[in-house]
Amino acid sequence: MINNDKIDNGKGFDWGKTSSDYAKYRDIYPEEFYQKILSLGICKNGQNVLDIGTGTGVIPRNMYRFGAKFTGTDIAENQIEQAKILAKNSDMDIDFLCCPTEKLDFPDESFDVITACQCFFYFDHDITAPKLHKMLKKGGKVALLYMAWLPFEDEIAGMSENLILKYNPDWTGCKETRHEIFVPDVYDKYFKRIHNEVFDVKVPFTRESWNGRIKACRGIGASLSEEKIAEFEKEHKEMLSKIAPDEFDILHYCAISVIEKI
Repeated sequence: MINNDKIDNGKGFDWGKTSSDYAKYRDIYPEEFYQKILSLGICKNGQNVLDIGTGTGVIPRNMYRFGAKFTGTDIAENQIEQAKILAKNSDMDIDFLCCPTEKLDFPDESFDVITACQCFFYFDHDITAPKLHKMLKKGGKVALLYMAWLPFEDEIAGMSENLILKYNPDWTGCKETRHEIFVPDVYDKYFKRIHNEVFDVKVPFTRESWNGRIKACRGIGASLSEEKIAEFEKEHKEMLSKIAPDEFDILHYCAISVIEKI
């Protein structure tokens, strides 16, 4: 269980509770997202890459084809177990380790690249800034990655988000608008900022997969009781049957920031 006063008003959450849904429904980044990362010289052939906050290994598994050697770490044991299963089923040689980022202890200069997708804001940056610097080789890069739906521009996303807030008003992952990834000033002692980019994507869903994606978010699957999750899912499915076609796109924005070791 994670508790952070700056997230969900301090209400605890546990990604391990929703790992099965996370594995099934949150591997949704479009090909454009991965090609953009690759175009920045990130996760390419010959690189040794550490993916922190890896979850079910979405970044390592989807970018494995480009030839980098991946290691994925996450605080949630259930997430790591799902990552191992999915990688094994696809015959991928990826190392996965259950460990908080703040406690990682790889040797100095172990990695060419460190990626952090959907997780950077969870870290204790006073600890992680020097730690990431030590683990990177000279000139190594940290790629910060993020994607979120746009509830004020996409009607289905907005209505689903309102329903999340009905069941969990403490959830602070709401009301997203386009913005660059915030990098705290502590990183400026160890890194230089070399790239910031924000761009839109349309992500395809069915009613089933969108319900699963929403259920696997922090505000529902990682936070609520099984009883409340079931209540939410029933109401959400009923709502989608009235407002959504069988297949539809949800408007998201992506943000990528890259910092380089100095």
